[in-house]
Amino acid sequence: MQEILYIEVPTPDITIVRQWLQETWQPQIYTKITTPDGIRLQLSSDSETELSIFVWTVQRTTYLKMFLWGTKKSNVAGIKQKLVTDIRQAFPPQYPAPPEIDLSNQSIFEALGEYYPQTVKYFQKFPEGEYDLNRVYWWEKRWRESVKNPQQPKEVIFRNTGNKQNSENIKYDLIYIGGALGVIHAAVMAQKGYRVLLIERLPFGRMNREWNISRDEFQSLINLGLFTAQDFENVIAAEYKDGFNKFFDAYNPNHLKAPVLHTPKVLNIAIDSQKLLKFCGDKLLAAGGEIWDETEFIRADVGKNNIQVELVDLGSKEAKQAIGRLLIDAMGTASPIAWQLNGKQAFDSVCPTVGGVIEGIAPSVWDEQYGDVLNSHGDISRGRQLIWELFPAGNGELTFYLFHYHQVHPENPGSLLEMYEDFFSILPEYRRCNMDELVWKKATFGYIPGHFSTNSRDRAVSFDRILAIGDAASLQSPLIFTGFGSLVRNLDRLTILLDTALKHDLLTSEHLSQIRAYQSNISVTWLFSRGMMVPTHQVLPPQRINSMLNTFFGLLEAQPPEVADTFIKDRTDWWTFTRLALIAARKNPALLWWVWQMAGTQDLLKWLGSYWAFSLDSVKKSLLSSWFPGWLKNSQSWLEKKYPGLWLKLLSLSYQLKYSAGR
Repeated sequence: MQEILYIEVPTPDITIVRQWLQETWQPQIYTKITTPDGIRLQLSSDSETELSIFVWTVQRTTYLKMFLWGTKKSNVAGIKQKLVTDIRQAFPPQYPAPPEIDLSNQSIFEALGEYYPQTVKYFQKFPEGEYDLNRVYWWEKRWRESVKNPQQPKEVIFRNTGNKQNSENIKYDLIYIGGALGVIHAAVMAQKGYRVLLIERLPFGRMNREWNISRDEFQSLINLGLFTAQDFENVIAAEYKDGFNKFFDAYNPNHLKAPVLHTPKVLNIAIDSQKLLKFCGDKLLAAGGEIWDETEFIRADVGKNNIQVELVDLGSKEAKQAIGRLLIDAMGTASPIAWQLNGKQAFDSVCPTVGGVIEGIAPSVWDEQYGDVLNSHGDISRGRQLIWELFPAGNGELTFYLFHYHQVHPENPGSLLEMYEDFFSILPEYRRCNMDELVWKKATFGYIPGHFSTNSRDRAVSFDRILAIGDAASLQSPLIFTGFGSLVRNLDRLTILLDTALKHDLLTSEHLSQIRAYQSNISVTWLFSRGMMVPTHQVLPPQRINSMLNTFFGLLEAQPPEVADTFIKDRTDWWTFTRLALIAARKNPALLWWVWQMAGTQDLLKWLGSYWAFSLDSVKKSLLSSWFPGWLKNSQSWLEKKYPGLWLKLLSLSYQLKYSAGR
């Protein structure tokens, strides 16, 4: 018996595929015999040589395999090619969009029940299910509109050349738009004595995601004085012993199978997000700051001396206004400011992410002392390599995420609703559980963006009197794709640079562009996430992405534990990265060819620019690290006072050397 073909048929309806195979497809002159799961083709009159073709379903898609029985291979290649061609014509890739709905006389459940039955069924079990499903629909529609019309982003930033207001009219030093990641930074700056206003569209403290981090990463919040060690313990929901990284390899060749990679100190602390947000909000208010929640950002008018922000109270529908020195954009992927500043280059990739906090998983299914950092239980499904995360959340609860790395494409922006239908349908495949016995505590979802930077200047994160942070600045890790961890890891850097700019009124775009968390050692890893995306309108071998993942994670597993730890936490250095890349190429020579097929020549050349920047930063660090930070510290007393703009630039360079070349 010899395997001849393994492909995906991108549809969840296996019955239609089986019926097409048995009744519609015509395999030339060969005798076709129907089987329960497909067909047999007799290639010889004596029935000693046959092709067995069968289908099965997992992950809400259909897979097909062809096996040869016997030794005669006459015309097998021709039959294989005809079958593949005919299947691609009969079942092309589909990228469904959510329906247009009218909620004036029906609920969101009634409107979507026909299209997403499993999603509607289980969202009705969440305490805030109707509200949250409305949010999922709203977010997907808004994201799709932004991706579909990247050339014509909505203008929300305007220059007000007639602005004559002076400093007496400025009530706030900092106006933050976005209260999730925004409140963490806002609280730090308020404690430094700045007048801070936080604007949040939702009721303050409501989160669509949970957060995980490690102890050493959270230490930056303690170092900045926002938390004490005891405060940190109070916001920990759970801490697990070990995290697993494992990708499906049943259909990988033996040399591309990989053992489980253990990462006990990666994302092993589950944060109670509501407690953390409340804590930061209380700190902000105690320091004299203000919070306006259920308030939507409309536009910003930038003047010479201030920025004027137009808002609307979503409860009363009344217009509101705030005037400050600087606007901080923390609105995440939906940020209209990020889209206006960057147009079609706002984001190169995105992770549509769905999940929930769930109670009732039996201990025999999963021990809450362990987590899944990255896990796949199948191959490519309908143009996506689905990946699971599972984190203990305390009190017998577990937080599940299902996501995939996705190319931003106007015909295929990525769907939260389709992902949720997958989530509720295939969760029992991933973890053996009875869905109707689970207690559904909270829905978690969102679009997590990525930008493939080749240098520290190829993405706009600033405008005069405007600075983006978090996901709005595409501040994330290409591996674990979380804005929270990336922001926390870089918080001291952002805080000190922003404090310097405010002290010296260095609030033009030129100066604010120095305040970014660009790292060339992260930039160079974007090819890794690019290789986890199935390009729109392309069909890849189902096992392709899992083969790539197992190649690299197998290498990490063979290294000392600290190598994986530093790599996943964005701390890898040039030598470690280069060494691992060379070992991967030797272990799997087809890897570069696979990446080229998925990324294309242009992106490979772009990546070479990233690698050159990484190499240059490493050279700079080797030449400057022994004396430059000390010289800069000793020169602060006169350099900052006499040349504040130069001081900010050199301080930014010092941080770039520290972070970009690995720590």
